[in-house]
Amino acid sequence: MDGSGQIKREKGFSTRAIHEGYHPADEGGALTPPVHFTSTFTFPDVESAGAAFSGEQPAHIYSRISNPTVDLLERRMASLEGAEAAVAFASGMGAITAVFWSLVEPDDEILVDKTLYGCTYAFFNHGLARFGVRVSHVDMTDEAALEAALQSRPKIVYFETPANPNMRIIDIRRTATLAHAAGAQVIVDNTYASPCLTQPIALGADVVVHSATKYLGGHGDLIGGLACGTQEIMDQIRFYGLKDMTGAALAPFNAMLILRGLKTLGLRMREHSASAGIVARFLEARPEVSSVAWPGLYSFPQYELAARQMQLPGGMIAFELKAGKDAAMTFMNRLTMIQRAVSLGDAESLIQHPASMTHSTYTPEEQAEHGITPGLIRLSVGLEDVEDILADIAQALSA
Repeated sequence: MDGSGQIKREKGFSTRAIHEGYHPADEGGALTPPVHFTSTFTFPDVESAGAAFSGEQPAHIYSRISNPTVDLLERRMASLEGAEAAVAFASGMGAITAVFWSLVEPDDEILVDKTLYGCTYAFFNHGLARFGVRVSHVDMTDEAALEAALQSRPKIVYFETPANPNMRIIDIRRTATLAHAAGAQVIVDNTYASPCLTQPIALGADVVVHSATKYLGGHGDLIGGLACGTQEIMDQIRFYGLKDMTGAALAPFNAMLILRGLKTLGLRMREHSASAGIVARFLEARPEVSSVAWPGLYSFPQYELAARQMQLPGGMIAFELKAGKDAAMTFMNRLTMIQRAVSLGDAESLIQHPASMTHSTYTPEEQAEHGITPGLIRLSVGLEDVEDILADIAQALSA
């Protein structure tokens, strides 16, 4: 309640994405928050500096640890994810690596889903595994398999939802309940959905990670990452994973770009989702296409779960052509407006071939085991007029 005894209503998502944590009066009336271009911070006396370094007095010390512009982004993202705190990083992989270097030790086991972004997969299996961390994979859409895998009592359960690149949806609430019963922490990569569509912490997750390069920034002009969770966990990640282990600090200018992107996140996600729905239904009706995975299609195997867990189905589509990999390559090469590129969530529509691009860190055998087929195509539906997106796809399919 507020001072008058009235129940205080939490402001809406887009309102918080625009206003949270900043008051123009604090900065001379500047409507847009200033960017603090500084590496270090001064103190009026040695005693103040000592209090800051000991943690007795909150203060910015060095921009690898914290910076006023980055701090505003962290507070705003914590609000949007429903978390106590957040830490920003120089990239999405900076976020993931700092989180895991902070939370695991040799001989710990982490249980991860069978489908992961290629660099995340490489970090777990070719990175952490070299330092004595045991990495186990399980199909987290299979409840019986998940329960069996949890019998070994892993320290962390990690997954993406929707999963990159094939759009599998993991039931966050169910998985978190089972994981917590086994004593594990739950970390969710929320990059594909963004907090506009899914809030994993409200569903039981302990930590949420993002590649802010994607939908949060939204314009293809920055690299960044974020982690959100409890104050205790975020302090551990900031002062160990960020400060000492990775040094993957987000530049203040990039923090400003992400803050700018957040202001239109709600609008963009609605437009991405609406256009993706039109494109997905168009693809599903084409005779050249053998399968389409988009959470808003009635034919999507996890349609009901997606409708329950996500505010909207999002802007990502995975599909395959009946004629296989060679046809997929020909199709992608004939596109004239849609750009062949990795990344996603930009204003431009982007298309890529996971097996040879984002997920090439998998061996062919691993790709087969983890559901990354040779003919799979990943499409990030952009903000162009949807009629132009459809026309480009149609002419390339008709070749």
